[in-house]
Formats: sequence, structure tokens, C-alpha cells
Amino acid sequence: MPLVKVKDKYQVTLPTAVRDEAGVAIGDILEAKVVNGKITLTPKSVIDRGIAEGLADFKKGRFIGPFDNADVAVKALRQAAKRSK
Repeated sequence: MPLVKVKDKYQVTLPTAVRDEAGVAIGDILEAKVVNGKITLTPKSVIDRGIAEGLADFKKGRFIGPFDNADVAVKALRQAAKRSK
């Protein structure tokens, strides 16, 4: 079991074996919390609110396309705009 030392500013270094097993890389976001007196670090994904809303729309089937070319896309978007009025 690897041990880590709390350094100045309360920083710790995750041992290589632990990082590799958890799949943690430089720049990743970790959620830190205390569970039953133990500190847990859980990798998290953070996405922009606008992207999250777009993904929700996509999952609910609120999208058009894909398109073979730009002309077909423009035509479909114009038709969708007419329907939404």
C-alpha cells in the first residue's frame, strides 16, 4: 500500500501505480470528499452547460441531420424554422 505525505499547502502526490489504476492524468478533475473518516478522490468529467443542454436535446431526439452536403442542411434548417413558427 503506497503512502503519501501531506506537504506545504496541503498538497499530496498520487503514486504512479495509483494514478495508473484510476486512469488519472495531468489536468483531470477529481472530486474530493470525506466518507466514514476517509478521504476519497473520484475522477469527474466537467462539461460546459451549453454542451450539456445540447447533449440532452440529442438524447431526447431533438435534432435534424446528418446531411450529405451543405445545401441539404440549409434546406432542412429552413424547413425546421418554418415548422417552429
